[in-house]
Amino acid sequence: MSAFNVVRFRVKPGQEVRFLNAHRGGKANWPGLLHGVMIKTGDRTYCLVGEWVDTDAMAGARSKMIATLDGFRETLEDLGAGLGVTDAVSGPVVLDLMH
Repeated sequence: MSAFNVVRFRVKPGQEVRFLNAHRGGKANWPGLLHGVMIKTGDRTYCLVGEWVDTDAMAGARSKMIATLDGFRETLEDLGAGLGVTDAVSGPVVLDLMH
């Protein structure tokens, strides 16, 4: 089964266009990434959701994901509670709710 990663962000005031532009134009065209979306969850808060072939493909792209983050890191606010500028979780699919 596939795997997913979800990354939560809070963008600094006035930086939302720059933040979103950092994700446009196929910048996340990494081997094993099947589909990715950015959702707006509130005022200046977003979640990136990626679907991967499997956890190995996701782990193999980790350095590229971090390099991409480094390109827009200054647009993000610290989330507090020791998280830094992202709150990331990931794992394999254990149940498909549509089947």
